[in-house]
Amino acid sequence: MVTVAPPHPWAYALRLPRDPRAVRVARVTVRAALDGHGMQDAADVVELLTSELVTNAYRHTDGPASLRLSGLGDGRLRVGVWDSHPHVPPPFGPPDRDGVPPVAPDAESGRGLGLVREYADSWGGWTTGGGGPGRAVGKLLWFEVDARARLPLLRK
Repeated sequence: MVTVAPPHPWAYALRLPRDPRAVRVARVTVRAALDGHGMQDAADVVELLTSELVTNAYRHTDGPASLRLSGLGDGRLRVGVWDSHPHVPPPFGPPDRDGVPPVAPDAESGRGLGLVREYADSWGGWTTGGGGPGRAVGKLLWFEVDARARLPLLRK
């Protein structure tokens, strides 16, 4: 069943434990939400990029992560992933947003942030918290895509 996307903004939030299965849970959740809003054409790209950010949160922190998928209206989608490590890597933070380090052809990892740069329409990040009690230190990385302009990355 295909559902028509509402004209107003919407959002889904998901807390992810530090568990290797969290990446799959994030992918399945994103795909289900996009299917429910009639945005299947964007699902491959959004699922891939979400997977990369959640994988990095798992690999580079010792704590949980949070995922937020937002429909911004006019077919635009934003995905944000929060984790407990305060370092904002290139290309998400200043000063050089294009400074993704090169990856050796035989490397088994290190391509995820380059994929975000390649397939997202915009992206960014900032540190969070540190301002007092109850404020979790970490970072939020986000990307946006225009679901109307997306073709599926992979054919199933």
